Amino acid sequence: MLKGILSISGQPGLFKLVAEAKSSIIVESLLTGKRQPAYSTSKISSLEDIAIFTQTGEVALKEVLKSIAEKQNGAEVGKLEGNALKAYFGEVLPEYDQDRVYTSDMKKVIQWYNLLLKNDLLNFDEEAEVEETKDEEK
Repeated sequence: MLKGILSISGQPGLFKLVAEAKSSIIVESLLTGKRQPAYSTSKISSLEDIAIFTQTGEVALKEVLKSIAEKQNGAEVGKLEGNALKAYFGEVLPEYDQDRVYTSDMKKVIQWYNLLLKNDLLNFDEEAEVEETKDEEK
């Protein structure tokens, strides 16, 4: 689900990997739909590799997004600020590390959720099918 979805430091929104060039990659903005090069000097993170700190370790971003989707019944999350944002994040991920997960991180996760939802890129069924196939192979 999150494979090929990227966050680029200093750029708003998320990007979909389109192609690889010699010294860059070509990405398409999920906000505007425009394509642009992203160079190796930019800090590029794949959403697949991002995790949220908890009291006991880390939880993959896809699990947090799945928890948000279940809480929202597939609807967008409205604008939240301050204590309301922290309370909401506490419901979604009760064990999150309050010292290492900042309000800005929470806002970013919710913005990403809304953007992925709007672009119809949240597909949790696909992962369940892959896991079932792995179990059957054992």
